[in-house]
Amino acid sequence: MTISYRVEPGGALTGRIRVPGDKSISHRSIMLGAIAEGVTRVSGFLEGEDALATMNVFRALGVSIDGPMHGNVAVHGVGMRGLKAPRRVLDCGNSGTSMRLLCGLLAAQDFGCELTGDRSLRGRPMKRVADPLGLMGAAITTAAGGRPPLRIAAAAGLRGIEYSLPMASAQVKSALLLAGLYASGRTCVTEPAPTRDHTERMLAAFGFAVERNAGTVCVTGGGKLTAASIEVPADISSAAFFMVGASLAAGSDLTLEHVGINPTRAGVIDILRLMGANIELVNRREAGGEPVADIRVRHAGLRGIEIPLELVPLAIDEFPVLFVAAANARGVTVLRGAAELRVKESDRIQVMADGLNALGINATPTDDGMQITGGTYSGGTVASQGDHRVAMAFAIAALRAGAPVTISDCANVATSFPGFVDLARAAGLKIQNI
Repeated sequence: MTISYRVEPGGALTGRIRVPGDKSISHRSIMLGAIAEGVTRVSGFLEGEDALATMNVFRALGVSIDGPMHGNVAVHGVGMRGLKAPRRVLDCGNSGTSMRLLCGLLAAQDFGCELTGDRSLRGRPMKRVADPLGLMGAAITTAAGGRPPLRIAAAAGLRGIEYSLPMASAQVKSALLLAGLYASGRTCVTEPAPTRDHTERMLAAFGFAVERNAGTVCVTGGGKLTAASIEVPADISSAAFFMVGASLAAGSDLTLEHVGINPTRAGVIDILRLMGANIELVNRREAGGEPVADIRVRHAGLRGIEIPLELVPLAIDEFPVLFVAAANARGVTVLRGAAELRVKESDRIQVMADGLNALGINATPTDDGMQITGGTYSGGTVASQGDHRVAMAFAIAALRAGAPVTISDCANVATSFPGFVDLARAAGLKIQNI
């Protein structure tokens, strides 16, 4: 299916909206619920294609799952050793999170399987997961260049290891921890910088002991998980588009409800505040072990900054729309230390630079980031290269464009943000499918 967006410039974002549930937490609720004992009930589940891909994989592994129905899901756990050999290749769709975390979980099973995905996912690197899992005793074979499809052999028994991540990656960390649930002894992962800690928080919610100390997280194999109730907050990565949009558009005053503000994910808030954004967190509370708040954003003039290196891994998924914020800021914004962006659903550094340049913004890509000089820009057509976050970022850019912006290849927005167009229009964005 081919979908393009056409967005007229102008307007303001106002009112109160709630974006869909957090994708990272939705994935993990299915995975951990599946290997727990008892029925795990999930509310606020993201009914996007990526999270549904994870759900379908576990159904193929013999797990009974009710829903989703209005964000409600019931996962009938089969216990640590209850997964069944699949009768078909397991399709992860566009979801790198699904594939990488599943590597850790499936590497410990007594059956073999194969993981594949769509064309975009089959181009993404997987040796960063396969190699450390190999140190634990897993047998994972990749296609040429360390890409999917992946073939995972039946486990002969995994052993715990101590592993220092060469680069910050929550997906690699989580894969090793999931394998560590089954391994003999302790599995410890040390991070060079903090990354999202949803796996650690959720393991604790399922009653599995997790040790955390000064950048290292450890689990000891041989325990069990007990079913839990999981409330999934709104996804801060999806909220980020509206946070930037409300900051850019004169007259905007928008409140985003029940957004997860986990400190390992809130880098986008810190970066926007450094740029001068007017962001207020109200009604702070906790839901399902995760901190949440309503986020009120009002229009403010932004300024260019050099983005602090320590904030980069805490906002890695939000940089497409942060590049749009930089394009509208006074002065120059510089990003370094974000080479990971080149191996996402697209090469987000190059694709965003190409699109910004097409609109008339001076954006210079580097190996690990970008330099953007803010200014006025026109409309035109930009290519999202099938990347959901790139597509939504350029839709937000149209608020300040001098003419309409058309964004091609937007079907994958449904992977993370079903209903984006309708919600954006309700908030005030002049967007339509074409």
